[in-house]
Amino acid sequence: MGRVEGKVALITGGARGQGRSHAVRLAEEGADIVILDACSQIDSVPYPLATEVDLKETERLVAATGRRVLSRVADVRDQAQLDAVVADAYNEFGRIDIVSANAGIVGFRPTWELTDTEWQDMLDVNLTGAFHTIKAVVPPMIEAGCGGSIVITSSIQAMLGSGNIAHYNASKSGVMGLMRTLATELGPHGIRVNTVNPSAVETPMLHNEATFRIFGPDLENPGPQDLWERSKDRNPMGVGWVSPEDLSNAVLFLASDESRFITGVALPIDAGVRL
Repeated sequence: MGRVEGKVALITGGARGQGRSHAVRLAEEGADIVILDACSQIDSVPYPLATEVDLKETERLVAATGRRVLSRVADVRDQAQLDAVVADAYNEFGRIDIVSANAGIVGFRPTWELTDTEWQDMLDVNLTGAFHTIKAVVPPMIEAGCGGSIVITSSIQAMLGSGNIAHYNASKSGVMGLMRTLATELGPHGIRVNTVNPSAVETPMLHNEATFRIFGPDLENPGPQDLWERSKDRNPMGVGWVSPEDLSNAVLFLASDESRFITGVALPIDAGVRL
């Protein structure tokens, strides 16, 4: 316990899924938490996105650990909204030490069938959203002079490549390039920057009808078990997906002083999919 005691963590996409898991795990290890999520639907996304009810539940779970929590409805596509959340965080806590740029969406379609809107929405959330987060948090972190850790959520697909997700892969490959540049720029300020690169993760982004049908187009009513069976042979450990907690433990490690000299790294949490 206490691996990030006394630190403050800001998490985008914090209403549910990986973001919720990261918030709770970091709080369990002593961090106060800032969570934000757009809590609105994007028309081009083929599954329901998080709601304000989800955000309130994450807030409740963090508070139950005994840590302080600040939650805001904010869209990472809007720089002014990110800037306002960061300002509120500094007013409330006086610092930000850990950043999880986690907000993201996914969609499925052959590359040549993608609409301009599908392409742009994906990049706006996954890549530009990470850029906006960085622009909001980095200047005050540098000014504070306390160093810190930034962890951006990428994907194992940025190391591989699968069909029907060109816009997703482009966005997640982009954040790896962003991470490497930032690691170089921010190292002199004691701020480390890394990515986590998961394979399939057991969240609403994975467990929804659109994803089930991508993996089971020949099935009348595909569900989670069908997805598991058709995914498990893609890795040597024979699992259909990893859990949000697996990602959170990796984020915790990269956020803690245990990784104080680790920067510029893309860390796979993939059960060996890339092998």
